[in-house]
Amino acid sequence: MRTPPARPGPRIDLHAHSTASDGTLTPAELVRAAAGAGLDVLAITDHDTTAGWAPALAALPRGLSLVRGAEISCIWAGVTPAVSLHLLAYLFDPDDPALAAELTRMRAGREVRAERIVDLLRADGIEVSWAEVLAGAGGGAVGRPHIAAALIRAGLVATTNEAFGPRWLGERYRIMKEDLDVFRAVELVRAAGGVPVFAHPRASRRGPTVPDELIAALAGAGLAGLEADHEDHSPAERAHVRGLAADLGLLVTGSSDFHGTHKTVRLGAFTTDPQAYERIVAESSGVTGVATG
Repeated sequence: MRTPPARPGPRIDLHAHSTASDGTLTPAELVRAAAGAGLDVLAITDHDTTAGWAPALAALPRGLSLVRGAEISCIWAGVTPAVSLHLLAYLFDPDDPALAAELTRMRAGREVRAERIVDLLRADGIEVSWAEVLAGAGGGAVGRPHIAAALIRAGLVATTNEAFGPRWLGERYRIMKEDLDVFRAVELVRAAGGVPVFAHPRASRRGPTVPDELIAALAGAGLAGLEADHEDHSPAERAHVRGLAADLGLLVTGSSDFHGTHKTVRLGAFTTDPQAYERIVAESSGVTGVATG
């Protein structure tokens, strides 16, 4: 008797953005695109906001499971200048007062920073309208990609990557925002019943990275995992992250960090092992389970 072929395991992408922050697809479009890409599980992880959760749930296609999350803007002040980093927070209670207050504060800080960048551009004779940037954000958390989009529309740069290059937002008009101390972020996410995972921790092409000793200290403080498979990690960086996670007993994720047309990476370009996903679900106690269409 012929044995039927084994069914491939679920395809799980735990890092994607919508227009609730700096993606180009609405939450509804994002979940439909995920189903179209053959994903079984998608995490919506907009920057410092949960605003995309409800519309994503309302449009969730049959057969797709949704992990509700956020990408929290963090900082480590153990060196000078301080290092910015991102924490993926999964399945936390969005109504937890302490965490919700910090997310509100950081969204306000994002808007202040973005307006200051636009002011600097205009002072240099670059006609970028703050009203246009706000309109481009469509009510979502304002970020530098919205300014990049305005520069593209003005014909000053051709691509988002060029806008983030040294001449523009990558250096000349870089302004630090008031992010959350990373240890405090881990503490707040855990207190809200969520599961914290360090996003792209070894992505040196993005700028300075933190030492392994800091990640070990974060693991002791409640960090659950490390995102290893990511487009901004070289093969050597992925291997390093996996080895570090094994040494520290942390779970490992893989994700696209999808932003729509702001990036070339496609949904499902990198995926998470089902065992790591199951561990995230098992460790969470914030929102009630994973929503399934």
